[in-house]
Amino acid sequence: MKQGTTILTLDNGYHLWTNTQGTGDIHLLCLHGGPGGTHEYWENFAQELKKQGLDVTVHIYDQLGSFYSDQPDYSDPETAAKYLTYDYFLDEVEEVRQKLGLDNFYLIGQSWGGALVQMYALKYGQHLKGAIISSMVDNIDEYVTNINKVREDALPADAVAYMKECEARNDYDNERYQGYVDILNAGYVDRKQPPAISHLISTMATPVYNAFQGDNEFVITGKLDQWDVRDQIKNITMPTLITFGEHETMPLATAKRMAEQIPHARLATTPNGGHHHMIDNAPVYFDHLATFIKDVESGNFKD
Repeated sequence: MKQGTTILTLDNGYHLWTNTQGTGDIHLLCLHGGPGGTHEYWENFAQELKKQGLDVTVHIYDQLGSFYSDQPDYSDPETAAKYLTYDYFLDEVEEVRQKLGLDNFYLIGQSWGGALVQMYALKYGQHLKGAIISSMVDNIDEYVTNINKVREDALPADAVAYMKECEARNDYDNERYQGYVDILNAGYVDRKQPPAISHLISTMATPVYNAFQGDNEFVITGKLDQWDVRDQIKNITMPTLITFGEHETMPLATAKRMAEQIPHARLATTPNGGHHHMIDNAPVYFDHLATFIKDVESGNFKD
């Protein structure tokens, strides 16, 4: 299989940036978060899994609209209506799988990518050997309850009140408001804040992020406010790893329930890890991931 970077041409004519590393017979396809984020926190996965004794071929890509892939003109209503949908991004995963020639593979997704993993496992699960849901719940209601508690615990009451006032009047560009968002991000999203994935400019695809999430991780004003597959996750039948940071935006109580309701699921949590716990506490995160893959490969996976 070709190593390095390849530009995939989709059937719709757009192009996606992809990269393949590793030479093993085990294949892992990675789905970034955001939506509208980038592949960058997956870049060391082949290397880190190698340290764990696994030769895994790791495939990463930027979803349509993200920094390294084509960016449609979402200001055009028809384009936005066609491509800023759950169905588009789900079927994009399947097209990438086909064009990369993958089958009987592992699929990992973080945050928004974890939502795609759940949807893919439900619709295209026959192609999966294992699913890894990293820092993503199966419904938005429990997330909203938790995220409100997170900021009430992390910030003074007057700061929370001020944030709510700004949100009520759609004043997200307010400097004081964004200062509070920065504090919350440092505590619960990017706790380690590594310089390796920082940029001189933002790489977030804001039209995609705004359409689904909103302005920031602590409010939901986009299409994710309808996210709910609680009644379906019992139909995810392949071995599944649910991995959450112990100090992040997503509620651990939901992760525990998901691990009980998905028939063959295991929950692993990362101490001192935020939403990006693959960076915050990499040794523990990769130990959990490698153990899961080794157990599935050896036929010794237990819930």
